[in-house]
Amino acid sequence: MMNRIKYLCGTTFRMLSLVAAICVLSFVLVSASPVDPLEAYVGAESTMSEQAKQEIAEHWGLNDPPAQRFLTWAKNTIHGDLGDSITYHMPVSTVIFERFQYSIALILSAWVLSGVLGFAAGILAALKRGSLLDKGIKTFCLILQSAPVFWFGLLMLTVFSVILGWFPIGQAVPMDKLAEDVTVWDRVYHMILPSVTLSILGISKIALYTRQKLIEIMHSDYILFARARGETTRQLVVRHGLRNIALPAITLQFASFSELFGGIALAESVFSYPGLGSALTAAALNADAPLLIGIAMFSALFVFAGNLIANILYGIIDPRLKEGGYRA
Repeated sequence: MMNRIKYLCGTTFRMLSLVAAICVLSFVLVSASPVDPLEAYVGAESTMSEQAKQEIAEHWGLNDPPAQRFLTWAKNTIHGDLGDSITYHMPVSTVIFERFQYSIALILSAWVLSGVLGFAAGILAALKRGSLLDKGIKTFCLILQSAPVFWFGLLMLTVFSVILGWFPIGQAVPMDKLAEDVTVWDRVYHMILPSVTLSILGISKIALYTRQKLIEIMHSDYILFARARGETTRQLVVRHGLRNIALPAITLQFASFSELFGGIALAESVFSYPGLGSALTAAALNADAPLLIGIAMFSALFVFAGNLIANILYGIIDPRLKEGGYRA
């Protein structure tokens, strides 16, 4: 019990330290950026008087020293106020909440798809080691591993939307329907291509790692002993292989949250998907400092949550960690 409490306390401390470090680093990078947020807000060709610009700068605190601006922002953040977005003219928390509803569906579908397909492909390649199928899976995974997300997204868009016309070109819902008329199938239909594009980040890594791990297990001494007792290949994989390869696969899959967040901005931009990634791109182009820092904080919490779930599941599946307790 004490080991679990120590683990949770240590994990919480690391999470808070990580978020604090990201906040400071993001604020420093945004402050050091050559882009002027005031000019980005009013426009380079604005006819606004210099006095009006100074009043806006004073209202935003842009004339204060950087340390004072950071302390003011940190105080407001602790009270739940992340500021207002320059791009969307609404609170940052509202933008993140509205956009994340689209992104979480896209991320989870891509995450599940990459895990299932990668795990299955890795097992199949390991069982058919050296065959034409194994070589084909390895070649395909290496191609996916080296393919940029935006390039693969444009390729999918060109083939399946423009040439074949099977899927819509972009957006999360049909543009010719009212909000109350949009069905669940409409949302799923528009999410298929972005989800498949985003899933390429994890399929190849899971497949290659699972293949190598299962090959090592199938050539171990206890597998040879089980084979000598008359167990079939299917029994060997189900009884002995899956449990052992599930441990690294789970850790690797949950750790891929960071890669999904890194690729979601490109995938959503290609498909004009109104998620958190496209909001991040718009914030960067418009020098929207409050939204940039808010999304950075939120993404750090999301990635850390994925790693935390992986550690907890790892301890549940592996009995050796139960005996030794949780590791802080």
